[in-house]
Amino acid sequence: MPRQIIPPRWKTKVRHFFLDLDARIDSTLFSSGKGARELYERFSTFMDRFYVGRWKRWVFIEPLSEAATIGLGGLILLLALAVPAFRETTDEDWLKKSDLAVTFLDRYGNPIGSRGIKHNDSIPLEDYPDTLIKATLATEDRHFYDHFGIDVIGTMRALVTNTEAGGVRQGGSTLTQQLAKNLFLSNERTIERKINEAFLAIWLEWRLTKNEILKLYLDRVYMGGGTFGVDGAAHFYFNKSVRDVTLPEAAMLAGLYKAPTKYAPHVNLPAARARANVVLDNLVDAGFMTEGQVFGARRNPASVVDRRNEDSPNYYLDYAFDEVQKIVDTFPKSYNERVFVVRTAIDMNVQKAADEAVENELRQYGRDYHATQAAVVIADLTGGVRAMVGGRDYGTSQFNRATDAFRQPGSSFKPYVYTTALLNGFKPSSVVVDGPVCIGNWCPQNYGRSYSGPVTLTQAITHSINVIPVKLSIALGGKEGPKAGRAKIVAVARKFGIITPLPDTPSLPIGADAVTVLEHAVAYATFPNHGAAVTPHAVLEIRTGNGDLVWRWDRDGPKPRQIIPPSVAADMAMMMGHVVSEGTARRAQLDGIPTAGKTGTTNAYRDAWFVGYTGNFVGAVWMGNDDYSPTNRMTGGSLPAQTWHDIMTIAHQGIEIKELTGVGMGTKLQQPARPQLVAGAIAQPPHAPEIKPGPPPVLTKRGADILVQIEKMLDDAGKTADKTTSATEPPKPTKPVSSSALAFPENYAAVTPNDAAAPHKN
Repeated sequence: MPRQIIPPRWKTKVRHFFLDLDARIDSTLFSSGKGARELYERFSTFMDRFYVGRWKRWVFIEPLSEAATIGLGGLILLLALAVPAFRETTDEDWLKKSDLAVTFLDRYGNPIGSRGIKHNDSIPLEDYPDTLIKATLATEDRHFYDHFGIDVIGTMRALVTNTEAGGVRQGGSTLTQQLAKNLFLSNERTIERKINEAFLAIWLEWRLTKNEILKLYLDRVYMGGGTFGVDGAAHFYFNKSVRDVTLPEAAMLAGLYKAPTKYAPHVNLPAARARANVVLDNLVDAGFMTEGQVFGARRNPASVVDRRNEDSPNYYLDYAFDEVQKIVDTFPKSYNERVFVVRTAIDMNVQKAADEAVENELRQYGRDYHATQAAVVIADLTGGVRAMVGGRDYGTSQFNRATDAFRQPGSSFKPYVYTTALLNGFKPSSVVVDGPVCIGNWCPQNYGRSYSGPVTLTQAITHSINVIPVKLSIALGGKEGPKAGRAKIVAVARKFGIITPLPDTPSLPIGADAVTVLEHAVAYATFPNHGAAVTPHAVLEIRTGNGDLVWRWDRDGPKPRQIIPPSVAADMAMMMGHVVSEGTARRAQLDGIPTAGKTGTTNAYRDAWFVGYTGNFVGAVWMGNDDYSPTNRMTGGSLPAQTWHDIMTIAHQGIEIKELTGVGMGTKLQQPARPQLVAGAIAQPPHAPEIKPGPPPVLTKRGADILVQIEKMLDDAGKTADKTTSATEPPKPTKPVSSSALAFPENYAAVTPNDAAAPHKN
């Protein structure tokens, strides 16, 4: 008889246990179902009391149910959309997030301007003129004290108006929304930004009172001329505190909110006065003032401080302010100082020379070459930017073409290619055949669509031959192909300091990929620095408002990086010296100063460059058009090289000229023959200079500025005469004086026959 492992009585107990468990589960489920059914019946009986049938159901109940469903979904969607907006407010110090106030000094400690927002808490909102408050609300947000951050009716009205006009004619943003944009967002016109702006406006209304919002708005709004806040604008435009502004001045200030650059009175006074007249209309339309109260302001519009003679380096200040913000962001979060005095690397003499050189060249020859814009960067060999021109006129366009415009460098990119070749076994005397070459379906052409046969690398860069850099990229790639060679070139350019994207294309070796003027200029400093690359910078030191030093470039900034051997840098300087002395950049030669550089011209003559250096400075000049339209055959050896020459001539005055390794100390240029006195008569040179056709002499920028000063003096004299004239005796008419009747030979550029001719293409 087999042995039983489990006794029979245990089996019986286990069987009874599971039967009991099954019964309990069944009973529980049955009871639960029965209870749920009874609960549902009770609920149904209760809800029957509210039953609505027939037409009432479809008129009231169903729409309300659908609205509740859609509303719940919309609420969830709104919460999802609000998340990015509320992330902007996670910083507990959000109120001071962008509250930097910076006073800038030049390299010698002289004030040159300011940027940022200076709060004047000593002026409470109650002390602001009532006319200014009313003008602000009448123009920007008439229902400011009635809405919750978003003016729904005003937004709908703006949508209808803009739809009927087929464009943006009326804004729908409230004053709170504008403040939210100024505090947290950028000026980009996107739906995402508008959504975030709306949520942040509601958040601001919940956190702050109406008067606090209004005060913040008046403190932080940009008012043109590099000023923020109405008090700063009052001092800048009227030389007075905001407490003392009159109704005409308040109207002019309120007119700046919409387009501070367009209506800035120091740039376009007629437009500013016309805009102020619109503000006066708004005051009447809103019912804040009567026509009789604004009549005097219409008849006697505001006058502003004449700042035409103040040459503020605005492009440079914008660049320096961005740099200061990045540096301050690296400070510990516990550091709460927001007011700084910053000494920069700018040299105002060089800056003025750059401004005048650009304006003079474009004024005289810009029309002939169909060129309208330019950008310039001059830096010392540590990377400190001595001068920056971001465009022809800051008042017309604040876009900084020196730092933000991406333009093809053309042949001025070739030094990076030749440097890569020298690093990989080539020498300046190495011979490469200038002949047809193709990479796939692309076949580069030289400027004259001809070939020179065997040439050395020095000859190739001197005459800017396009085929040679392409052949070098192929040779550098070896068995791995041209793409590997271009990768080596990009790697070298990165070490020099080129940070813009350099996509791999067959035409990369001849400058088809875009760079900025700033990085391209300072990258060339590697050559006179014996192979050490430096970082471009404007800031030399940062101090607090109390004078405490918190940051200094030579202590806290990036250090120079040795990226190529000094011998390679010297070879490149020698090769590029030939470009200036006998190649495409002869117009850039400096008298007695060693000079090297490279010209650049892109397809269809859209961009013209000259980037060059001496033993003291490095600089880049770009000229072209904002819309990428072609110029009239302008090359880098024409206006850009001449502009570089004019700037560098001033930059090297009064300083010790340093030797440029690979070039030497420079040579004196041959001077034109001077007439000699012979027995009381003037002996003429044997060959009279050829008079080349060209545009007539044009008034220089200095001459125009002096004529403006004379005009101002005549206006002031006329006003003084009007005040002293007897009221009973009408003033006698004054004969107008034409500018041609005034002889100011010292105010005009001395124009020789050669100077009168338009620059020749090189």
